[in-house]
Amino acid sequence: MIDEKTPQETWLQLKSDVNAILIDVRTPQEWDRIGYPDLLSLGKDVVRVSVQNIVGERNDKFVLDLKAAGIQPEQKLYFICRSGKRSLLAADLAQQAGFHNVINVTDGFEGPADQIGNTGTIAGWLAEKLPAIQPI
Repeated sequence: MIDEKTPQETWLQLKSDVNAILIDVRTPQEWDRIGYPDLLSLGKDVVRVSVQNIVGERNDKFVLDLKAAGIQPEQKLYFICRSGKRSLLAADLAQQAGFHNVINVTDGFEGPADQIGNTGTIAGWLAEKLPAIQPI
């Protein structure tokens, strides 16, 4: 079973645990067009490793990419995507590969769409007004 935390709980854990890591599993297109969490004030970088490509095909090298990023099995890993679904898949894949401290960030970076289709307003990293790098 994968543990889950809200974006706010995740932020507090990243702040208090120097070894905790945030892994954004969205696509490069999402990072470029929508943005990503900003951990600069914590002295950290977000690790960006896509679990799927833009058309939804799974990255078969996902676990290898995590290892190539220097992530160690004993570290606490927080996985984030747009809404919390791909990050749950990523956390499950990591757990199956021997990473035992995996946490899914509920509602992800943008969260669900509101009544008019806008994301980032109801729930998620952006709605909780946590630091983010976003294109102008």
